Amino acid sequence: MKAYVYGPEGARISDVVQPKPKGTQVLVRVRACGLNRADTGMRRGHAHGAAGGAGTVLGMEWAGEVAELGPDAKGLAVGDRIMGSGGAAFAEYTLADHGRLFRAPSNMNFEEAATLPVALATMHNAVVTVGGVQAGQSVLIQGASSGVGLMAMQIARLKGARLVIGSSTDATRRGRLKEYGADLAVDSSDPKWVDEVLKATNGEGVDLIVDQVSGQVANQNLAATRVLGRIVNVGRLGGTHADFNFDLHAARRIDYVGVTFRTRTIEEVREIFEEVRKDIWGAVESRTLQLPIDRVFAFADIDQAFEHMEANKHLGKIVVTVP
Repeated sequence: MKAYVYGPEGARISDVVQPKPKGTQVLVRVRACGLNRADTGMRRGHAHGAAGGAGTVLGMEWAGEVAELGPDAKGLAVGDRIMGSGGAAFAEYTLADHGRLFRAPSNMNFEEAATLPVALATMHNAVVTVGGVQAGQSVLIQGASSGVGLMAMQIARLKGARLVIGSSTDATRRGRLKEYGADLAVDSSDPKWVDEVLKATNGEGVDLIVDQVSGQVANQNLAATRVLGRIVNVGRLGGTHADFNFDLHAARRIDYVGVTFRTRTIEEVREIFEEVRKDIWGAVESRTLQLPIDRVFAFADIDQAFEHMEANKHLGKIVVTVP
């Protein structure tokens, strides 16, 4: 089968052996894939958790059809339309655990379905399960113009947040955040953004920050969070190391929690997917929760898809279709 593989000379489409499902695995005939920021690093040979390096089939998000079931896979049949996340997505066939996928709604095509699994699982966990958002609270999403950021704002709005704030350093994308649930859009590269957040919250700060940036905004986040507020760190687009004001953290008694899928067991991941199904799946099926597609590329043009992502001018998801 054809797959997009990282090798000694970089990433390229290559012929690899089609995998065989074992245990609770499902073999998926991939029809469309969503690009994610982590894919760009792995395309350069960087590890993402335990995955990466020479010989790695890249990609982590897809939509397609069940082609074959492992002996212990439950609740599915060959031909079912599904979407999910996991390794080796950029290929004609991939394997997925039966608990790490969703049924693709009948009112979505494969390209639309491929935009959702990572954003839904990541941000329901960050905003609702870990972040504990409640109706009437205020929420700030750092890095809101990314696909997962747009989903985070929509989930916060769905759960009844009174005030949703999104950040983006790009003026054009910042101007569109209100289309996806933001009441206020701020530029996190402008030091005055904290003052804007405090003004919008009567000087108190927000109840919850979901932070995909970290790095240089770490101390500003502390200043923009109310006493007894919460910060959920889901990314490091602003760098992995930075100064941290421990006194301000203590004075505001902020709960600061880091989350990632990289160190979770398959049992934990299954639970996250189940929480999405139980809590917000109706909003997915009604298309209340959805993501814009910026551009669609053919599998043969996957290098161009990555170049488009690395140009960092897109809003929403970049999708690659697999013939």
